Order: sequence, then C-alpha cells, then structure tokens
Amino acid sequence: MSQPPPPTHGREGTPLEVFWAFLKLGLTSFGGPIAHLGYFRAEFVERRRWLDEATYVDMVALCQFLPGPASSQTGMMIGLSRAGYGGGLAAWLGFTTPSAIAMVLFAQEAPLLTHWVGGGWLHGLRLAAVAVVAQAVLAMARTLAPDRARATMAVLAAVAVLWVASPLIQLAVIAAGLVVGAGLLRAEGGAERPKLPIIVGPRMGAAALVVFAALLFGLPALAAASGDHGLDLFARFYRVGSLVFGGGHVVLPLLQAEVVPPGWIKPDAFLAGYGAAQAVPGPLFTFAAYLGAAMGPAPNGWAGAAICLTAIFLPSFFLIVGVLPFWNALRSRPRAQGALMGANAAVVGLLGAALYNPVWTSAVTGPVDVGLVLAAFVALTAWRAPPWLVVVASALAASFIG
Repeated sequence: MSQPPPPTHGREGTPLEVFWAFLKLGLTSFGGPIAHLGYFRAEFVERRRWLDEATYVDMVALCQFLPGPASSQTGMMIGLSRAGYGGGLAAWLGFTTPSAIAMVLFAQEAPLLTHWVGGGWLHGLRLAAVAVVAQAVLAMARTLAPDRARATMAVLAAVAVLWVASPLIQLAVIAAGLVVGAGLLRAEGGAERPKLPIIVGPRMGAAALVVFAALLFGLPALAAASGDHGLDLFARFYRVGSLVFGGGHVVLPLLQAEVVPPGWIKPDAFLAGYGAAQAVPGPLFTFAAYLGAAMGPAPNGWAGAAICLTAIFLPSFFLIVGVLPFWNALRSRPRAQGALMGANAAVVGLLGAALYNPVWTSAVTGPVDVGLVLAAFVALTAWRAPPWLVVVASALAASFIG
C-alpha cells in the first residue's frame, strides 16, 4: 500500500486536531525526553503520517541544537508544520497541560498528605531524584562527553560550579563550552542530510530572534527597576528556558540556583517536587509549574504556576521560529556543530555537580538512604524500570522504613 506524501508547508490540519493528538500523548507519555521522541515518531510518522522519517529526524536535530526542552520543541515544530502558528501553540498546550495540572495539585496537596501520612514519602521522592539524576549523568556522559576532550571539559565545568556557588558561574560555564567547542571540536563528517521544509519566512525568523534577545536582556533590567516580584520571577524562568542546553534534567541546577538561595522554596521541597515530576507523563519542564505554585512569596498557587510555566517555555517558541528559516545553512557550519558539542559537554559537568549538591547533600542522610538510592539506581539502569514506578516504590519504601 502506497504511503501518501507528507505535508511540506503545514496547512493541512487545524489547531484543534493538533491539540487533541498531543493531549493524548500528554496523558500517556511517561519516560522522559528520549521516550517522548519515540512516542512522537510512532504517532506522527507511522500512524498519522503527518511527516516522513527524514523530516522528523531533521526536526529532532534542530531541537537538539537549540537550548530548551528538546521533546517539547519537537512537538511544537510538528504542530507548526501541521497547522501553522496556532498548531504550534496547540501542540504545546496539549502535551504540557496534563502534567502541569498534576504538578500544581501536588504542590497544593503535599502539605496535607504529609500531615495525614507523615513525611517519609516526601523523603522517598528526594531519594528517587538522586537515582534519576545519577542515571541522567551517566547516560549523558556516555553520549555527550565520550572522548578525552569533552570529558575534560565536563570535569572542569563541574569543578567550577562546585567551587563557585553562583547562578552566574553556571551561565559562564555554558558560554565557555560554546566558545571552546567552536574553537576545538568538530563533528564527524557524514552523508548529506535532506533539507528541512521551510515553514517560516526569514523576516519572521529575524523578528522572533530580536524579541527573544530583547526579553532575555530586558526583563531582568525591567524587573530590577520596577521591584515587582512577579516580573522578577518571569525574568528568572525565562532566562533558564533560554540557556538550558541539554533540556530535561539539566534544568535542575539552573532552577535551583534561581529559587533556593533567595529562600523562595526550601531545598527539601524543591527536591520533592523534582522527584514527583518523574512520576507524571509529559515534559519535565512542568516542574516549573510546581515551583510557581509552591514558592512562598506571591504570586504563587495557580497564578505563580502560570507565570513560571509560560516563562520557561516561551523562549522555545521564539527560538524555533527564529532559527528555522536559517537551519539548513547553519547546520552545515563546523563551528556551529563544535559549539553545540562544547555546550553539551559543559552541561554534563553542570548536572554532575548538581548530583552532589544539592541533590545528594539534601536527600541522603544515612546508610539506609544510600541503600534506597542504590536500589532505585539499579532498578533504573539494570532492570530498565520506568521512572514513575521507581519514584512510587521509593516513596512507599521510605514511608515504611521511616
């Protein structure tokens, strides 16, 4: 049976159609960013045939190149190609809403659950987070720092972040990775890739990049001048969404540096939310909704969740629209590829440092905790257990032991 040709300019569907397709995935896509990309391929390449294999692979490559949540960005691009700008927004809403609501409800109900059943289960969530981050560090090191040069960059990045505890040093480490990678690293040559269909004009792309940069540099100054906490919150989460290379778990140290030192949320509550984020489907970046709801200063609750969630994902929209018209030319430049390799090596070190502080130091308090972390890590790596199941088991085990 012949397969119909895929759309090339993305006006064959409607935003509502895109929303329902991604809502189903938002309710069922457990397993993290790599698993999400597998779900997307099965749904949109094989089942719905919205695009062909080569186009999908190139979309994933572009989203891996950009800072931000790669799986969510891929979903936005699929929606954009199917139903225009409304389709991109619908894809994000469908995929993100279920887990965002779950994380806000967790933030609101966790104190009540702790009152009735004790705090052992929350401690179990923090221990599960240790195992999940350790697995992420190991997997990312194998993929993103496989040789001596990149492994050295990762170690130096970790040392720098552990030595100087500041959000600025984290940004400096990523910037250094970009610069060093552009100068020293080169991707291996390969066969010529098919060109990605252009669904955004160059003028719109340039405008999106200008707005992206204006918000990145202008929001902090505006927040400082106004003294408004809500605007400061938006600026901080927008900055994290703009600069988090590697996506997924790498958001942990950047967000921790933004919200824990000011005293907006306690380290144990921060890690408990991060552990809970492993047990819900959809993108890990909805952890931002939990933080917005759980933090002390107003705006918090649903309003705080909306601010933080919008701010952390907004850069992805601007970057996708901004880079897409120029991607076919940009991806062939060796220096651009080297810069990405260097940034990815740096974020391995960034996440490795976060594994020690705050993840390990805030969660592990004795030999029993070490045992539970090791058991969770083995379940994830050797037994290939799904993260949500490991999180639930860790919470139950800590409740019984505690």
